[in-house]
Formats: sequence, C-alpha cells, structure tokens
Amino acid sequence: MRVSKRLEQLYAIGGGPGANRPHGRAEEDAAHEFAGGWMKEAGLAVEVDQSGNLLGRSPVGADVWVGSHLDTVPRGGRFDGALGVVAGIEAVERVGCGAVVVFRGEEVGCIGSRALVVRGGPLPRAFLELHIEQGPVLERAGAPVGVVTSIVGYARGELLFEGRAGHAGTTPMDVRDDALVAAAEAILQVREAAVRIDGAVATVGQLAVEPGGSNVIPERVRISVDARAPHARRLDELIAAIGFEPVHRTPPSAMAEEPRRILLEEIVSRGLPAIELPSGAGHDAGILAAAGVPSAMLFVRSLNGGLSHSPDELSSEEDIELAVDVLADALRRLASAA
Repeated sequence: MRVSKRLEQLYAIGGGPGANRPHGRAEEDAAHEFAGGWMKEAGLAVEVDQSGNLLGRSPVGADVWVGSHLDTVPRGGRFDGALGVVAGIEAVERVGCGAVVVFRGEEVGCIGSRALVVRGGPLPRAFLELHIEQGPVLERAGAPVGVVTSIVGYARGELLFEGRAGHAGTTPMDVRDDALVAAAEAILQVREAAVRIDGAVATVGQLAVEPGGSNVIPERVRISVDARAPHARRLDELIAAIGFEPVHRTPPSAMAEEPRRILLEEIVSRGLPAIELPSGAGHDAGILAAAGVPSAMLFVRSLNGGLSHSPDELSSEEDIELAVDVLADALRRLASAA
C-alpha cells in the first residue's frame, strides 16, 4: 500500500526511536520536501505560503482542502499528522479534485493554520482532516473509523513559585521556604481542579527548578500547565480553579454539519457503525473551524489502547485503507457541491 510506504519514508527522517521532526528544524523541512514531491507526482500545482505551509492544488475543486501536519513531538508516532497528509495526497490524486495542505508547527500551537487565518486567506470553502484518534474510544467500540463532533478548547501557561535557597543539610525543616514543595502542592491542585469539572483534563508536563543543586533548597520553580475542556464555560472554570494566566488559548470548536454528515453517510454506506466522538486533542481543523471554515475530521482507530505521541502508536493498514476510501469519496462529494 503506497500510503504505508510513504509513512515509513517520513518516519525514517529524524532517526529513532520514534518520529523526530520538531517544528522549525531540518527534519520538518525534509518531510515537506517529500510531500511536495508526492504532490507533483500526483499532478498538483504546488505552492508554499509565507508561513511555510505547503499546498498542492488540483485543477478542479481546489477550494476544498484536505490535509494535516508533518511536525512531531520528540519520539512521537509514525501516524500522528503524517497520516492525514499522505492520505490527503492519495485521496486528491484518486478523485482528481480538491487540494492538499500541509500545515507547519501543529504540535507547538498550530502555528501554520493560525498564520493562515490571521492573514485572512485565501481560505478554503471546506476542510477535511484525517487523523488517528489518539485515544481508546474507537478501539473499545470495535469501530475502524469515527467522525469528530467538536475539538476541545485548551489553555497553556505556567505557574511560578518563589522561596529561599539554603543548604540542604544545615537548614532546619521548620524554617525552610521550599519553592518545590509549594509547586508540588499546586501540581496536585491542578489535577483536582480538572477532576471536579466534567470532561476537563489538566497536565503539568514541565518543571524547572532553580538553582537546581541536589543539596540546595529550591528557590524558584516554574511549572507548565496544559488545561483542556470541551466547552468554553468549563474551560473558564478550569483556568480559574487552577489560578493561572494562559499565554495561549484556543476555544472549543464545533465541526460543521454538512461535511460531518457526508463523512457519516460514507461510513454507513460501507455497513459500518456511525460513531461520533469529541476530540480531546487540538488540531488544525479546529483553527479553521473557529475562523468560519466548514470543517470536519475523520478519526482512524488507534490501537495499543489508543497510545499516541509514542513510538508504540499504532493503526492497522486495513483501517487506514478504509479511512482513505471514506476521505476520498467525501472529498469528491464536497468538491462537486460548489
């Protein structure tokens, strides 16, 4: 299967373990070079915008886009983002209409798609994104594909804790002002804040301790906060409960009715269950949807318990082939509806 071979080519770019194509590095550029070459082989007119996003247009229906991203987290999986790009090229070539977009920097805040909508265009008439689920819902349901109802809203920022440095051996416990102890208590509060709000999640993934000596009481600690919720009100509640000021925030985005319906109809026509589910991860489709572009997402079943952002990320060739078929037929219908 050509899609699988191309995924392996992309996976090999950054060396192992896992996929290593961080935004802004030569590895992301190399992946875009591969994608641009495949677009040209498919007979598409290829262009690069001022933000580095890659677009391959067919002569027909080029205002309907499909695509995703090629940057990865460190030691990421072979399917995250890359599947949507490779499948998009396959779908456009197969049906002879539409356009494929490869956005820059999705893993670091959807940089490319944000830049596109801030510039104001040209924006597509509709957008479809094929992506692995990155969760266990479809696997548990025994369903190979599903359609996304909405994309979670999220906020990112940090909390700072200040104490007083001192000798770890000579400073009595009752007079210490340990910034890391305060940070540890706050990390538990971050978790509890999310547990109390339906559908919310919150994560502390980074911790910076100063001065950083094993025999020095921490004087200053910074922790990252990633807070997510499926509705704007709940996201506001979560931010307030944690008590941080986001430096980056994306509101929840509902997927559009028409492209969602078309994806569901294509799934049902193949005798498969019509599974709908929200996305707990952010995607470029959410950025375009928030800018008014009718957008929809097709999820492919993630195996291994839905594990993602890991070398153990897995989706089957059979599920991927089915998803490409659904994507291609949905693209044909959307492009012909102009």
